[in-house]
Amino acid sequence: MFRKFFISFITIVLFGFSAENLYGNVPMIGAQVIIEPGQTDAQIDSWFKLLNENGMKLCRIRMFEVYMHRADGTWDFSLFDKAFRAAEKYNIKVFAGLFPASNGNSIGGFKFPLSKEHEIKIQDYILQIVNHYRKFNSLYGWVLMNEPGTGGYVPETEYTKEKFDDWKKKQIEPPYKSLGYTLLKTFDKQKFLVYYNTWYLNWVANEIAKYDIGHEIHVNNHQIFDNLAEYDFPSWRKFLTSLGASAHPSWHFGYFDRSEYTVALSANCNIIRSGAGNLPFLITELQGGNNTYSGEKPFCPTGNEITQWLWTSLSSGAKAVIFWSLNSRSIGEEAGEWAMIDFNHKSTERLNSAMQVAKCIDKHQDIFSNIQPLNSNIHILYNRPSFWMEREVQYKSNIDDEGRQPGGIIKSAMTYYKILCENGIVPNINEFAEFDWTKSDYSGTSIILANMVSLPSYEWEDIRNFVKLGGRLFVEGITGFYDENMLSLFSTEFPLKDVFGGSLSSVNCIPGNFKINVSGNNLPGHLWKGYIQNESGNVIGSENGYITGVRNKFGKGDVIWIPSLLGMGARRTGDLQSLSNFLMKELQPSVSVCFEKRENGIFMQTAKGSKSNFSVVINKSKVKKTIKIRSPYNSNILFSDGKVKLNGNELTIDPEETVLIEWK
Repeated sequence: MFRKFFISFITIVLFGFSAENLYGNVPMIGAQVIIEPGQTDAQIDSWFKLLNENGMKLCRIRMFEVYMHRADGTWDFSLFDKAFRAAEKYNIKVFAGLFPASNGNSIGGFKFPLSKEHEIKIQDYILQIVNHYRKFNSLYGWVLMNEPGTGGYVPETEYTKEKFDDWKKKQIEPPYKSLGYTLLKTFDKQKFLVYYNTWYLNWVANEIAKYDIGHEIHVNNHQIFDNLAEYDFPSWRKFLTSLGASAHPSWHFGYFDRSEYTVALSANCNIIRSGAGNLPFLITELQGGNNTYSGEKPFCPTGNEITQWLWTSLSSGAKAVIFWSLNSRSIGEEAGEWAMIDFNHKSTERLNSAMQVAKCIDKHQDIFSNIQPLNSNIHILYNRPSFWMEREVQYKSNIDDEGRQPGGIIKSAMTYYKILCENGIVPNINEFAEFDWTKSDYSGTSIILANMVSLPSYEWEDIRNFVKLGGRLFVEGITGFYDENMLSLFSTEFPLKDVFGGSLSSVNCIPGNFKINVSGNNLPGHLWKGYIQNESGNVIGSENGYITGVRNKFGKGDVIWIPSLLGMGARRTGDLQSLSNFLMKELQPSVSVCFEKRENGIFMQTAKGSKSNFSVVINKSKVKKTIKIRSPYNSNILFSDGKVKLNGNELTIDPEETVLIEWK
């Protein structure tokens, strides 16, 4: 036990000082290099030369055990040694992704050991790989595993069952106010899965630390909008030196249209940055090429999209972006897909687009060093129990009930994110535990709770204090319908009625869409229309004698509460403007740069560099747009992949174009 603690402590101390030095101040671009038997020395050399010629300074290599571990038990590292030596030759740093033998799954890999015997084999694999490759100057860091997260599934193996039983024995039941009602739901499997992911990643990190405490420790999660409830990012910070993500639109952005992939990527970055805390964050895998048979939404990114995704990630604060992949696999799943080069090993428009961004970064290092996104004073919060309960109560039906189907919660939250982005204002996205609840004054700060169906008892006091100390809380949908154990809070005694201004009197199910009038705004809604038993709130919405919305003053802050699915209603009807008008008036965002009005299909992210601020503006609409930007600064174009025109703070931009504006 002491040894494990010591290893973790030393790792944290050393990496805590080295992470920023490893990354430097200027963000980097790179790509995955696929190494497999049959490749020639000349091919391997040419790929690293291509990386260098295109301004890419790092790569990721998946360290396939099956390509190194011989049947007789010996190890042959010669193939991968060639790649590491080529990386040294062309000044490319390598993220080495651990990939022990995985019973034929050569893409996603396994997520947990299958048995005690398998665990021992993984230990030996780590010993062999880490001991051998730690000596290469090109080694940049270790990726603990590929994409932790099972989609909510707990493996049905004896190994996992033993871990689950051991975990349950160690649980101390926290204080819980059930008001005398029988406790039926505890969500033990879901809580265990959160623990299990953390435990295994920490175990791998400790195994690496037995042999190497001088390199980066990293992991990339995936399918963020489905797997959020499995990740405890603050706990991961104890053994990681950076946090990353896979962001493949064809696999991971299923809740979004192609025109919304930029917004989805921005949200993905936002979530990972919040989870990383003070650690650097990366986009460890970003789709770089075509899908032929893989991917739920197969397509081939355009050069314009590569540009959009790069600037979106970098302006969000990503220290690096690594494409999947430079070259394609030749055998197995995904063979012939995903590459940024063609089958003749030549550059494509996608690689050329990445090179242009890399050149711009190199040219303006004084501007693009120490990038920090200038997000607004608005926070969209989520919590794990809400996702657990949404999944728990899934039923297939023949009615129009999208709001209660898988993804209903995240779709609600992302509608607010998109609306604010189209106003040129990027909100923060935080898990409840990642938000700073310790301040003495929250004046000027807003929180959006978009259909967070569970408000656990351990969050009530934080919510109460936030509003009491000057915060503004915007609540919609059936937020707070349950506590952490699926006790119905509104049919018992709603614990936050003094904060919200009352309690729910009822919720009516109205399949499809409807309209609801709030403060003179005719807002679209979907599926659930809630009525309020008002006690202290100022009524802002009513119909036929029923109260549909209130504004309640509590302490120094206030709550706007509309218990109907407004975000989903706006998303489904396409009427984002009505909700935008209401939201902007109520939340009064505090930002130095934004649009004069909401611009449909336009994305803007503003960031701060060492020398000046800059905004990334992307036109994802289908028409040329002339946009007025509200800013007190003088403007200058830093980068454009089209024929944009900037006249003062008035910008004209064609569809699919990206422009960077420096604010002096």
